[in-house]
Amino acid sequence: MLTSGNILLAGSLLSPEPGLIFWTTITFVLVLIILKKIAWGPIISALEEREKGIQSAIDRAHGAKEEAEAILRQNRELLAKADAEADKAIREGREYAEKVRAEITEKAHGESQKMIAAAKDEIEQEKRRALAELRNEVADLAVRGAEKIIRGALDADTQKKVVDSMIQDLSTNRN
Repeated sequence: MLTSGNILLAGSLLSPEPGLIFWTTITFVLVLIILKKIAWGPIISALEEREKGIQSAIDRAHGAKEEAEAILRQNRELLAKADAEADKAIREGREYAEKVRAEITEKAHGESQKMIAAAKDEIEQEKRRALAELRNEVADLAVRGAEKIIRGALDADTQKKVVDSMIQDLSTNRN
């Protein structure tokens, strides 16, 4: 509710008074000067410090990013190097295995050839022994047979020598 006193007061506030404008301006300027001296310096220096801190954090972040990228590059290089070394080790392992396999095969082949040669030699020796034994048996049989035929005309050693010479003549005639 507006009363007449309230209307006068509202009207006086809305009409410009030069003295009020002057003192309001002076008060505003004084407040600005006081704020500038007291509050704005610390506020501006705090804002500048905050700006420097933010800039420092940004610079550190950029440095950390560059460092992380460098580490990533190094890791990729090391991984590529490790892959190359692993491939080389696998390749060398395969070559070594192939070489060992070839050596083992060659050694086994050589040993089998030696075993075959030894078996052939043993067979040949057994053959000679069997022939010698057969000759002795034949000679003994011939001597006994000749002894029965001749009965006493020749002694046993002479008869055996005659039969041995005949068997040798037969052997040389066959070869």
